[in-house]
Amino acid sequence: MASRSLGGLSGSRGGGGGGGGRKNLSARNAAVERRNLITVCRFSVKTLIDRSCFETIDDSSPEFNNFAAILEQILSHRLKGQVTWFGYESPRSFWDYIRVACRKVSQNCICSIENMENVSSSRAKGRAWIRVALMEKHLSEYISTALRDFKTTRRFYEEGAIVLGEEANMLAGMLLGLNAIDFSFCLKGEGLDGNFPAVIDYTPYLKFTQSSDSISSDEEELRTLGSSGSESSSPENVGPPFIMDENSWFNKCKRVKQKYQLTLEQKGYLEELLRLREDQLSESVSQNKILLQRIEDSDLAHKLEKEQLEYIIVELQDQLKSYQSLDQLSAEVSLSQTSLDPGQSQEGDGKQDTLNSVSEGKEDTPSLLGLCGSLTSVASYKSLTSLKSNDYLASPTTEMTSPGLTPS
Repeated sequence: MASRSLGGLSGSRGGGGGGGGRKNLSARNAAVERRNLITVCRFSVKTLIDRSCFETIDDSSPEFNNFAAILEQILSHRLKGQVTWFGYESPRSFWDYIRVACRKVSQNCICSIENMENVSSSRAKGRAWIRVALMEKHLSEYISTALRDFKTTRRFYEEGAIVLGEEANMLAGMLLGLNAIDFSFCLKGEGLDGNFPAVIDYTPYLKFTQSSDSISSDEEELRTLGSSGSESSSPENVGPPFIMDENSWFNKCKRVKQKYQLTLEQKGYLEELLRLREDQLSESVSQNKILLQRIEDSDLAHKLEKEQLEYIIVELQDQLKSYQSLDQLSAEVSLSQTSLDPGQSQEGDGKQDTLNSVSEGKEDTPSLLGLCGSLTSVASYKSLTSLKSNDYLASPTTEMTSPGLTPS
């Protein structure tokens, strides 16, 4: 009996301690779960940014599929169920929370996703929203707006949820870096299938690096084991305690190869661009030479034309002076005719008519001289004018001195 009572007492004490331990263990597990999801989310965002430098992120990208699964797990962490009319609690998707909390976002896509025909389930609509928000580069804005609506958040989530803790602010800051990536998704693919839950692949983020001291101690141990003569410890049967991850080396080699190919393509593009610019430069130089030659030719032609015009102006000025002298001669002849008798005046009129006809016949000479620009016509014109004027001036004197004109 004493043993039983002692056993019961110890059992009751153990049960009380076990209850407190279970509560502490539950709190510890919740904290670890939150920390793990936030940490792996940060890693997934970094891998997405690194991958976007080499290729376009779409539905086939494993980095995006893992990020979408992580974000779905974060938004579904400790999400309250929906209570039915019969008092039962049915599970719900994070889309029910997003469509209520993100209504205040300007130009939101909530209505567009609600009206999508090929997406029926709530989980599929939530996955479609993640893709549309990433393509619009507004995912961080949606999350920040939803977290600021604390009343709605507490209505949908239980205590201990990530969106209700301090990690929520870290989440919004993390997602801000995704605005620099150009995503391309198909909203009719298999990724929107809401029949299967999202599963996170942790292997890309798990990495173990052995210290140098540990490696040296392992090498010494291997040499010690190899020096022994036992068959069981032969070097062929004993492998190294640490094996490098082949996938990590393969991924590094692949990334270096992609960088090299990208650099090579950029080099070829720049060389081709340089060749085109050199061809354009040589063509521009040749065209410039042709234009300069044309300018020189046009300048020379303009100078020659200017000289010709100046020569014609001088010639026309000389002709104008000759015409002015001819007018003076005609005026003197008219004055001399007034002193003669009528017969002589008639004869003088005839000679005046002859002189006028001569002058009229000469009227076409200046225009012709102006058009052709010759100087030979000027000399002939001056000689002819002087000849006619001399003959005309000499005829009245001869007639006055002749005996036939003496008065009877």
